[in-house]
Amino acid sequence: MYAEKAIIGETGKLGAGAATRLYWQRFSVPFEYPVAFTRHLFAPENTLLADVVVLREAEKRHKCLVYVDDGLAAARPGLIPAIVAYFDAHAARMELLEAPHLAPGGERIKCELTHIEAVQDTIHRLGVDRHSFVIAVGGGAVLDAVGLAAATAHRGVRHIRAPSTVLSQNDSGVGVKNAVNLNGVKNFIGAFAPPWAVLNDFELLGSLAPRDRRAGIAEAIKVALIRDGDFFAWLEANADRLATFEPAAEEQMIRRSAELHMRQIAHGGDPFELGSARPLDFGHWSAHRLEGLTHNHLSHGEAVAIGVALDARYSVLSGLLAEGEEVRVAALLEHLGLRLWHPALVRSGAGGAPAILTGLREFREHLGGELTVTLLARIGEGVEVHAMDHALVMQSIDWLRAREGG
Repeated sequence: MYAEKAIIGETGKLGAGAATRLYWQRFSVPFEYPVAFTRHLFAPENTLLADVVVLREAEKRHKCLVYVDDGLAAARPGLIPAIVAYFDAHAARMELLEAPHLAPGGERIKCELTHIEAVQDTIHRLGVDRHSFVIAVGGGAVLDAVGLAAATAHRGVRHIRAPSTVLSQNDSGVGVKNAVNLNGVKNFIGAFAPPWAVLNDFELLGSLAPRDRRAGIAEAIKVALIRDGDFFAWLEANADRLATFEPAAEEQMIRRSAELHMRQIAHGGDPFELGSARPLDFGHWSAHRLEGLTHNHLSHGEAVAIGVALDARYSVLSGLLAEGEEVRVAALLEHLGLRLWHPALVRSGAGGAPAILTGLREFREHLGGELTVTLLARIGEGVEVHAMDHALVMQSIDWLRAREGG
């Protein structure tokens, strides 16, 4: 449906009394997809994946192409055979086009566009169509890259995510973004494409190194700080259980974090980020820059932990957050084993200015020209600002260095 409006030329360019007919094309498309939490996703008796594949076309045998994070495959040598056996057990409903492909895990897959082209080439070679499925099993970077390839092949092939890390299960895996890096800029190339389904297997978390397992908690702390003070208090109360990866606490943390991220995407009013506000990127303007400055020596979650602590302190210095609340934030992150200092925070860039400050410029460009940074009004409530005082940023960094004992 469209609406018609008449615009009368007033500049003389259209001629006296001439009219331009302007039509506003308007339509809306509802998006919905299941987000499930399970164990042993690829056990033949667990029908979740097969049920999701035939969700809207029950009578059809669906073609599937599978990618597996190579780090996950190395940690679980039985995973790929289990996936093959799963398809054999459910062959009446789904067809595995060829053996699962390995995908470079971590930021490696996001730093070279050749990886995206390779997935697209395989989609083309195997005749994967818009009603077929590309399934990605792995961490957030693999989901991002394979998801981008699926979103751009045929202008959109059905994509199922099976996140295998804390960070991808409690944050990135449930969202609608797919992106890779270019020229050192985080997530420069990407697309918004909601997945067909997100299937989280808690059993896969046991394959993670402790460093990666704890780093993912940073995103749960982030979303609690801007959206749910009670959840932040729960994280504080259960810090010991989370630090030792006690399954019940870890799973509750992941589910609640995922719920809050999903709520923001669905009800925040801007799921495809057409505006300049990105509240779920609290703490990320510096985190993205730190990842680049350290050549990904800092993982995303580790960088987010530093960024969250930095912006919590900045919120206090700028008069938004009560004194002492930033100490709660930093203490929780530290208790979980996350360091809040890295020398890259004070590394000099072009002209001698701190290189970290270029993260604000990159963040502004990524937002569309207007800087919008989420800070804290209180624990559980974010507030948007459109300017950052560089002197206060550096004071916040000094505070982090002092906590480290540097």
